[in-house]
Amino acid sequence: MELLTLPLGPLGTNCYIATDTAGTAAIIDPGGDAEIVLQALATKGWRAGHILLTHAHFDHIGAVAELCSALNVPVALHALDLPLYRSGGGGRKYGLTFEVGPDPEVALDDVGTITVGATTFEVRFVPGHTVGHVAFYAPEAGAVFSGDVLFEDGIGRTDLPGGSYERLMLSIREQLLTLPDATAVYPGHGPATTIGRERQLNPFLAAD
Repeated sequence: MELLTLPLGPLGTNCYIATDTAGTAAIIDPGGDAEIVLQALATKGWRAGHILLTHAHFDHIGAVAELCSALNVPVALHALDLPLYRSGGGGRKYGLTFEVGPDPEVALDDVGTITVGATTFEVRFVPGHTVGHVAFYAPEAGAVFSGDVLFEDGIGRTDLPGGSYERLMLSIREQLLTLPDATAVYPGHGPATTIGRERQLNPFLAAD
């Protein structure tokens, strides 16, 4: 799997373009700046297969409408986050409005895996930051896209609507820390890390 990381949108959210050897790409959490995503695809000669959303906060969905219009690709989201998605991801609270994308064609609560080109992602249900948050684990690549659940030395916020600290910690322990220590963690914000590093050094996990 070849991976490109693009910090996008008002919060510099990490958008990931994960591509198989044939150039079929999964676009994960495009939070804004659709033109940057389109230019990256064109430069690399990659073809978008799906837009995968870990959750529906505004800084993870801001470019969905424009990308769907330009690329005609399906969107995948957990159904529990659909109301948040349809409302613009909570952006109005911060004065941020944008065109909301089409309703997702793939409900991630109905599938255990999703395949984009030759890359298969396990869909891991990790609520706590939002009620319908998921992580995408690519076992062959040894990588997990954790959205806003697990960061280097941090965890996701739980003070927003739908958040739960207890549920978030349970999600991390049952769905992420059960992965091999060498698994690369690609979060929604900040640098990549590994499961092993966070198991040992993340102060939130050590204190839990």
